[in-house]
Amino acid sequence: MKSTAPQLPTTVRTFGQLLSSTRRGARLGRLLAVGQLRAWGTSPGVIERAEQIVAELTANAALHGGDGRRDFRLALALDTGTGMLRIAVSDAGATPVPAVRDGAPEEAESGRGLLLVGALADRWGTQSEEGGKTVWAELDTTIRPCQGSCY
Repeated sequence: MKSTAPQLPTTVRTFGQLLSSTRRGARLGRLLAVGQLRAWGTSPGVIERAEQIVAELTANAALHGGDGRRDFRLALALDTGTGMLRIAVSDAGATPVPAVRDGAPEEAESGRGLLLVGALADRWGTQSEEGGKTVWAELDTTIRPCQGSCY
């Protein structure tokens, strides 16, 4: 008799919310994302990184995502089979805010949000869409052993 190893079922969990293009909407998006990731049993390290990414992307959507009268959408997708969390924020803006504004002095208090997203995410990018754009980031949620030294 031939036996095979049991296969764990793959589950894709999704969450989406339309939020107002305000600082309050951006804050609510961050809080909802953290609550949803905790409910899904996501590891604290992944939640911490995701929280910062959501904070940056939702703040950008609220501040730069269009005319201020249109909402933005936050979407999360956690694929347990691939161990990947995808964060996507869609708004009415035409193009993403540059990673660092041209000529921004080093002591500037803003203009570096996408640099932070790039540092925290395993992958990130943008997509132009009819009526706006989406900025997305992906985090690998599986724990990988250290390569060489862990220090």
